[in-house]
Amino acid sequence: MKRVLLVGACAVALGATVGFAQNLPWNNPGGAQGQAASASSAGPAPKRDISGIWDAGGGGIGARGMQTSPLTPEGERVGRTHHSGDGLRQVPADQINDPLSTLADPSGFPRMLLFELRPFEVIQQPNKVLMLYMFEKRWRTIWTDGRQLPANPDPRWYGYSVGRWEDDYTFVVNSNGTDDRTWLDNGGSPHSSDMKVEERYHRVNANTLELTVTIDDPKIYTKPWLGRDKLKLTLLPSSTDLMEMIPSASEAAAVKSIYAAEAAPAKK
Repeated sequence: MKRVLLVGACAVALGATVGFAQNLPWNNPGGAQGQAASASSAGPAPKRDISGIWDAGGGGIGARGMQTSPLTPEGERVGRTHHSGDGLRQVPADQINDPLSTLADPSGFPRMLLFELRPFEVIQQPNKVLMLYMFEKRWRTIWTDGRQLPANPDPRWYGYSVGRWEDDYTFVVNSNGTDDRTWLDNGGSPHSSDMKVEERYHRVNANTLELTVTIDDPKIYTKPWLGRDKLKLTLLPSSTDLMEMIPSASEAAAVKSIYAAEAAPAKK
């Protein structure tokens, strides 16, 4: 079963079997224990607390690519080098150069929020918030100890992040320093290493979070734009055992070979 899931994850990034991926049981990973909490029975939101396991359901997968603001000339130039499995830059499967699906490179930040937002767990500590993502089995550290973002960061796959409470129910995260080799989505939307990202997690009630993500990258886009606008996240039981979805280089190579064979002219 796991092998099928890994190939499926690579195939989704290639844009080949989106329907198959959306039917995977990733939003019910532990059987009955994985059912999402009922919003209708939710109590009031706890103050300054977004801990727990959260699930965006099918809304977390953005296979067609994001609706971005217009590209700058530099953004157009970079975008032309991205040959995607879906969206405006879609090419035949054997020509795709998405680093996630063809090399099993890290999806990077904020693609994990804009394209493959599978269930994730939030753990709050006195000086930081940890976010543990099911897809790729990655984790992020969001510092809450008052430090500032680095002024001249050495780019990282998942950037640098600091967080603060805007009020008792809204946690705001600001990030920079993301490696520009990553894409923002399956459609090949580009970004520069100067990109700034803001996440807003608003606790609506005990069982519901709303996530808003804003992208600000003047090198690539003419104005800031919303990657997520109050995306609903539902609380899962703390006993939920999240499945393993880790794309690997061998799986990516297997998927590429399948499409290369299909694209090759038939021998007489």
